[in-house]
Amino acid sequence: MSKTAVAGLMRVAWETVGAILGRVVGDAKKGRDLLDGRVRIGIDEVNDRKGHKHLTVVVDHGSGRIVWAREGRDKKTMAAFFDELGPERIEMLTHVSADAAAWIGTVVRERCPNAVLCIDPFHVVAWGTFALDEVRRGVWNASRKGGEKDTAKVVKGARFALLKNPENLTDRQ
Repeated sequence: MSKTAVAGLMRVAWETVGAILGRVVGDAKKGRDLLDGRVRIGIDEVNDRKGHKHLTVVVDHGSGRIVWAREGRDKKTMAAFFDELGPERIEMLTHVSADAAAWIGTVVRERCPNAVLCIDPFHVVAWGTFALDEVRRGVWNASRKGGEKDTAKVVKGARFALLKNPENLTDRQ
């Protein structure tokens, strides 16, 4: 929920909500090192709407929690993460998942060569879905141009059937 929405709900100024959040997060961080004991991590970037303020985010796969985030999405930002992690904790890493961004992969291979670099499942599924749709569209165009109107009609309507789990298909699909 946004600070503005919380401020309206609680009938306080949004600056007050920000101050409360700052204190709560500060108290929660005291005496805790979020990077300690990490073995399997995931790295990705997110952007803030259309303003293109990019954040690099590191998640612990064991707990599912964000353990590190900084503004930027480049090798310098990744190097800052590994600098903060330190050589002893880098040695503990066994797996690092990320998308295929070169700026992530290059730094991960350079800074923690013992860890297995994995492609994250979201991107594998997204790329597979995109490739499947490209092939389906090509078959549809070829069938349509080749005068096979019945085949073209079936292939055109097959997009969602191709994306469904087999057990969820209807008899027609």
